[in-house]
Amino acid sequence: MSKEEFVESINKSYTTPLPAIYLGAGIFEGEIIADAKVNLPLRMMNRHGLVTGATGSGKTRTLQLMAEQLSAAGVPVFMPDMKGDLSGIAKEGTANDRINERASALGIKYSPSNFPVELYSLSGKLGAQMRATVTEFGPALLSKILELNDTQTGVLNILFKYSDDKKLPIVDFNDMKKVLNYLTEGPGAAEIKGDYGKISSASASTILRKIVSLEQQGVNQIFGETSFDIDDLFDKVDGRGVISLLNVSDIQSQPAIFSTFMLALLAEIYERLPEAGDLDKPKLIFFLDEAHLLFKDAPKAFMDQIDQVMRLIRSKGVGVFFCTQLTQDVPASVLSQLGNRVHHVIRAFTPNDAKALRETVKTFPKSQFYDIEKQFTQLGTGQAFITVLNEKGIPTETVVTHLAPPASVMGPISESEYNKLLETSDIFRKYKDAVDPQSAYEMLEARMKLQQAEALKEAEIKEEKKQTASTRKEKSTFDEVISSPIAKQMGRELVRGVFGVLFGKAPRRSSRSRGGIF
Repeated sequence: MSKEEFVESINKSYTTPLPAIYLGAGIFEGEIIADAKVNLPLRMMNRHGLVTGATGSGKTRTLQLMAEQLSAAGVPVFMPDMKGDLSGIAKEGTANDRINERASALGIKYSPSNFPVELYSLSGKLGAQMRATVTEFGPALLSKILELNDTQTGVLNILFKYSDDKKLPIVDFNDMKKVLNYLTEGPGAAEIKGDYGKISSASASTILRKIVSLEQQGVNQIFGETSFDIDDLFDKVDGRGVISLLNVSDIQSQPAIFSTFMLALLAEIYERLPEAGDLDKPKLIFFLDEAHLLFKDAPKAFMDQIDQVMRLIRSKGVGVFFCTQLTQDVPASVLSQLGNRVHHVIRAFTPNDAKALRETVKTFPKSQFYDIEKQFTQLGTGQAFITVLNEKGIPTETVVTHLAPPASVMGPISESEYNKLLETSDIFRKYKDAVDPQSAYEMLEARMKLQQAEALKEAEIKEEKKQTASTRKEKSTFDEVISSPIAKQMGRELVRGVFGVLFGKAPRRSSRSRGGIF
C-alpha cells in the first residue's frame, strides 16, 4: 500500500459532513500524514466508547482533548479528575516548542483557549460537595461500597424495603445505623419478622462495622443533603458545554467509592431523562474512569443492570466512555456496546501482558496498513490506535493516530486560581452547607419515646389500681420510674444500642426518589 492509498482510505473512512471532533492525523510507516484526518462524529458519540492506556501513555490528555472539543460544540461533559491535574482546562494554554512541533506535524494552527469548568468533590474539600441520600443510592450500590456478601446485601434489601414502606427517609449513615439497630435489637425486630424476615445480629454487626470503617476513612459525607441535582450537569456558558470535573485526588485510596458513586449518577441520569431519539449531538458525555472497579466481583444481576443502562441510555442522548488500562477490564457484554475506541500503548513485559495484547488486537477491525499487535507496543506518548463509528454506524478503518494537543493548560492551575473558581461558583455555594431536617433518625427516636411513654403510663395505671385510697399525695409510678437511676441507665443503653455512635442530626429527605435500576 502506498501513502496515497493510505490517505484515500483514511479520509474515506473518517471524513464526515456531520459536526465532529478532531482527534489527530494518521501515521503511515512511521510518518505523520497531516492530510489523513481522524474525526469522531458528534452524532455517534452516544454509541459509547472506550479509552485505554498504560500509565504515562497520554490517556489523560486524550480525555482533555475530547472534553474541550465537546464543550466547544455545546456538549456538557462529566469526568473524574483522578490526579487533580485536569483543572487546567479552565485556563488558556500556552504554546511551547513541543506543542508547536505537534501542531506543525498535524498541519493545524494551535489556538489556545479556556473552557467553562465546575469543580466537584466527594470529600467537600476540593470542590462543590457531591452528595446523595442513602435512600437514593440504593442497596445494590451501597453494598458494593461496603463490600458486603450476598447475605449482608439481603439485609440491606430488607432495610430499604421497610424504610420505603414506612416512609422513613434514610438520608445518611446515622439514619441507616438507627434503622438497622431498630430492626435488629429494637421493637422493629418483631414487627418485620412476618413480612420481611428476621435480621441476624451477626449480619447487622458486620454491616455496622463496615459503616464505621467508612466513616473513619472520612468519606461518609457523600451521604446527606442537599443531594446533587443532575440537572446541574447540563449547564452551558455562552453556548459552550460546562465541563464538570469530579476531583478525587484526595480519596484515591478508595477508588471503589468514587467509581460506584459515578455509576449512581449515571443510573439517575438514565432514570430521569426522557427519550430523545437521534440527535445531531449528544446531550451529555459521561466519562467513567477506573472502569474495572465497577465490574470487579460484580454479580450477574448487577452486570445485567449495567448492560441495560448502556443499551438504553444512548436513546436519551447520553454517551458513556469507559476509561481503564486494558480492554480486558471491561466485560464482553459491555465491550460489545462500545463503538468508539481509543487505545494507547500496551506494555508487553510479561506473559500476562502479551496475552492481554493479543486479546485486545482481536477487538479491532483488521487493518491493511498495520501489524496491529506489533504496532501496539511501539506507540509513542500521545499516539493511539483508533477506530470509531462513522455517521452510518459502520466501524472506521483502524488507524494509528498522532493526537492533537489540548488547547488549555495541560496540568493543574495554581491554588489561588483554583480557590477563585470555587469562590465565584454558584454551584459551590449551592452545595456547600449540609441541610439538617427530620429523617429516620428523629422519626424513629420519637416513635420509641412514644412507645416507652405509653408502656410506662399503662404500668402506672395498673399500679394505681392496686393501691388503696390514701390522702397522702405520692409521686406517680411514671415519675418514679422515669427518675430512677436504673431507668435512666436503661434509657442510655437503649439509645446507645439503637442509635450507635451519634454524630448529630440527619438531614432532610431529598425531593428526589431513589431510582429503581440499582
